[in-house]
Amino acid sequence: MMTQADALDIVQAAIWAILLASGPAVAAAMAVGIAIALLQALTQVQEVTLTFIPKIIAILAVAAFTAPFMGQVIHAFSEQIFQRIERGF
Repeated sequence: MMTQADALDIVQAAIWAILLASGPAVAAAMAVGIAIALLQALTQVQEVTLTFIPKIIAILAVAAFTAPFMGQVIHAFSEQIFQRIERGF
């Protein structure tokens, strides 16, 4: 039988896995966004759509580069959940 502590452990592990897996892509989007905002501030070009394409390209490139890491994090979380189910929590 699963207790509240077990449920909290699973939720904590899930949140940690999400943060680890999405961290590189979010960091890349943030870095590109800051760089473009600085460029826009320096040149006074306030084009709203200028940030979308570089961010998308950066996110896709980082996601492709870190895909094995993301897969490993998700796999480790899945293994942890399956082991808990197998043991009966």
